[in-house]
Amino acid sequence: MLGEPAKQVEAAMSVTQVKIALSGGPSELAATERSVLASALDRTLKIRHGAGYEHFVHGGEFQAADGCEIAVFRWSHRTKIAE
Repeated sequence: MLGEPAKQVEAAMSVTQVKIALSGGPSELAATERSVLASALDRTLKIRHGAGYEHFVHGGEFQAADGCEIAVFRWSHRTKIAE
């Protein structure tokens, strides 16, 4: 079938982990090594922290570290957890 190889490549990309760095927001969050699925690079990253969530977005920026390309997620805003 002609469409199957493309589907296999797409499926493989969706499970590929990409290392990320957090920029801005609480400093203790940036110290943790993190990764996300490659398919999540275009979504807002929401991390629970204290009594709320810190939101980070990837604007297409990458940085080189230890011979790898790392996706940079920049802090955008904080929301509180509803009680």
